[in-house]
Amino acid sequence: MEWTGEALLIGVRRHGETSLIAEAMVAGRGRYLGLVRGGRSSKLSPALQAGNTVQLTWRARIEDHLGTFTVELLQARAAELIADRDRLYLSQLVCEHLRLLPERDPHDRLLGKALMLIDNPPDGVELVRFELDLLDELGYGLDLTSCAATGVTSDLSHVSPKTGRAVSRVAAEPYKNRLLPLPSFLAARGNASPDDIAAGLRLTGHFLDKLVWSARRLDPPPTRDLLLQRLLAR
Repeated sequence: MEWTGEALLIGVRRHGETSLIAEAMVAGRGRYLGLVRGGRSSKLSPALQAGNTVQLTWRARIEDHLGTFTVELLQARAAELIADRDRLYLSQLVCEHLRLLPERDPHDRLLGKALMLIDNPPDGVELVRFELDLLDELGYGLDLTSCAATGVTSDLSHVSPKTGRAVSRVAAEPYKNRLLPLPSFLAARGNASPDDIAAGLRLTGHFLDKLVWSARRLDPPPTRDLLLQRLLAR
């Protein structure tokens, strides 16, 4: 078995004394793992950094095997990310999010959004939208299109923390203390304030924790809180 494709490296871990197991999001193929022989060498280690785009050739005797990767660097981002702490935290967070996806299941739309986030200045609004798309691709999409109580599609102001459905301002009034605020940029077009971005990340963080991290007994990525603090301090 063999294929070649372009990929975003999202993680590596040591294997033996000289090799690495690389984890990548491959266009048209999804999240793949493979052994890189000699991956800890001075020749290969600069290419094998999370956030780099590479061309991978994967080979295995049987499709279900781990297989081996041959790596060619296409776009090195590691050095510029290290020089920009906000982008570094964002890249690390995006890569951690992509590692939540099932193996060998294509998610090209999400991969494209991940690359857009990594290659541009940190944007809290786009990060919220990315996390909403991640929840959707994991099968936990929120319904923010209409009110769960009345069915109206306008003046949506809150989200049920239990069902992930939007609630209108009128219907939310008696229960506001139990609901999550819906930031205005998700309910309608408009600029986002720091409070809106914070509300958006609290919203997505609540459902990621409830449905993904806690369910899998995972700790939330520490870079998420660090990035949130830096985004709101601007």
